[in-house]
Amino acid sequence: MDGWTRSGREPGPALYGRLRVETDDLGPAHWLTERLPGHGDFGTVAGVAAIGFPAYARVLHPAELDGRPVRWDTVAAASGRRVGALTDWYEVIGADRFYQNAQEYGRPGVWDEHPSEGPTPEGVARALLPVLARHTATPERCRFGLWEGYGRWDWRGIPTFPTPGRDEVLLSGELADAVSPAGLDAFVELPDLWWPEDRAWCVGGDVDLVSTYVCGSRDLVAELLATPGLEVHPVMPSDRVG
Repeated sequence: MDGWTRSGREPGPALYGRLRVETDDLGPAHWLTERLPGHGDFGTVAGVAAIGFPAYARVLHPAELDGRPVRWDTVAAASGRRVGALTDWYEVIGADRFYQNAQEYGRPGVWDEHPSEGPTPEGVARALLPVLARHTATPERCRFGLWEGYGRWDWRGIPTFPTPGRDEVLLSGELADAVSPAGLDAFVELPDLWWPEDRAWCVGGDVDLVSTYVCGSRDLVAELLATPGLEVHPVMPSDRVG
């Protein structure tokens, strides 16, 4: 068991990609944990991201066809459906999410893989990075949250901070380093939460979701809505997530 914990998982590393694992001061995350009663509840947009921002956006994780990203509205159009701000993926494909063979669905020539479930996929993250960088004065000083429940590493003994329904390990680094964990292996998860030191915006994802949520200024959300390569809808902080 040398190098492994009793859980059969590797001990949490000091570096997650290029992101530093913070083991002492969780103060930079306190603004996320000090939520007003009735706001930022589990299962809401603000509960996944953060409360108190002027504008919120839902960024859809693309489906795939032969390894290439496919927009939800492309999948929906193939079946005469439309995608709205709160549309669930299973509504797009006309399937029951609880049907045991739902994972077998696909449409030849349109899509063959469901959207990635979990925090922001690497391709979406790379499209977000330049937009987010333009809307903060501190892109070189960012914090990140990683759910302690992801399977490869055992984070016991590392302090965590609470978010609705999750406990997160605090990481720090430059904004561009948000995608660096992808180099660890093919199955690693990017951080669930990202925010800059000036708190100009916050990005939130979750192990059970096929969307990423971004909150920030109205200008930021307007730019996200116009960004090629991203499929984005404006949402409200109290909206339920899928």
